[in-house]
Amino acid sequence: MATESFNTLSVHAGEDLDDHFGALSVPIYSASVFAFPDADEGAAIHNEVKLGYYYGRLGNPTTAALEKVMARLENAESAIAFSSGMAAVTAAVLSVCRSGDHIVAPASMYSTATNLFHYLEDRFGVETTFIDAITAENYRGAARENTKLFWLETPSNPLMQITDLRKVSNISKELGITTVADNTFATPYNQRPLECGIDAVIHSATKFLGGHSDLTAGVLAGNKNIVETARHECGKLFGGNIAPQISWLVMRGIKTLGLRMERHNHNASALTNMFKSNPKVRAVYYPGLDSHPNHEIARCQMRGFGGMIGLDVGSNDSAKILINSLKLCKIATSLGGVETVIQHSASMTHATLTREARAAAGISDGLLRLSVGIEDIDDLTHDFDQALAKI
Repeated sequence: MATESFNTLSVHAGEDLDDHFGALSVPIYSASVFAFPDADEGAAIHNEVKLGYYYGRLGNPTTAALEKVMARLENAESAIAFSSGMAAVTAAVLSVCRSGDHIVAPASMYSTATNLFHYLEDRFGVETTFIDAITAENYRGAARENTKLFWLETPSNPLMQITDLRKVSNISKELGITTVADNTFATPYNQRPLECGIDAVIHSATKFLGGHSDLTAGVLAGNKNIVETARHECGKLFGGNIAPQISWLVMRGIKTLGLRMERHNHNASALTNMFKSNPKVRAVYYPGLDSHPNHEIARCQMRGFGGMIGLDVGSNDSAKILINSLKLCKIATSLGGVETVIQHSASMTHATLTREARAAAGISDGLLRLSVGIEDIDDLTHDFDQALAKI
């Protein structure tokens, strides 16, 4: 396909009319086992001398179509789909690191990824140094001789911090260190880290890619060496394979990803402008704000600023009053769906961290994470206006 238009790619990438009898929607191949016409064919496909499928955990035509879509959207050499975002995170890390290696990662990021890095250190001796990733040079300062991975998350969860992808990539290439970025919040519509020199990206496809709060999935996309190592090691040995029915749902969601992200971007920007002028709001974290510490970097590496907002209303009590007073916006842990959801970070997603770790990551008791949906902006504005008035 010659075109590079995102909306056209999201609709047509991955389709193969000849292979699927002209079906415009890639069929769901529910088979877990694939038969061969003869022994030689079975051996050739099983040993990957010839393309084909033989066992559902190790490949499926529906999932292969999703992987092709994601490789195109991220401009990657290859991609592999998993049953969850954390399966993708784990595969990415373990495809690069082994016992005795070292990782540099943001102090403020998705808490379960933080806990994974602590787990790997405690159980397998893979150490992690957590840094303030707002300053790219901090990656260089934390690197050691045994550093194998720079982990990035931009915008970060839940403070929407921005890391300069190009600068970190340049540092990593000087030092011979692999880079992996979590691109879940931005999506390939708003940001393509690989085009900034990053080696691989992961997505929780549960979020914006699926977009309708009805599936759990993950994707790793990037240079062929990392992705194929993940496919033949973690993908094969750990069993985090995605079901073909879920692969199909993710592809269906991706077809409208561009349209949805335009609305997410628009609504989040409008709400942010409302919040910043409200005296009940202590701080607003959104890369689209001129006051954001790395706003200019975000403008350079992002097409839009996303649908995620960090909102600090000053205290645990104020946070609870706000979320309990909302009517249209729902209280929920996940994000990236068509509906607007909010959560109290300290008592929900980041409750697994110690108070000291939350403080180091900038997670205050008054911090709320808001995933802005695609509802009418006037309805969202009214809902937050009446809820803020009750604080």
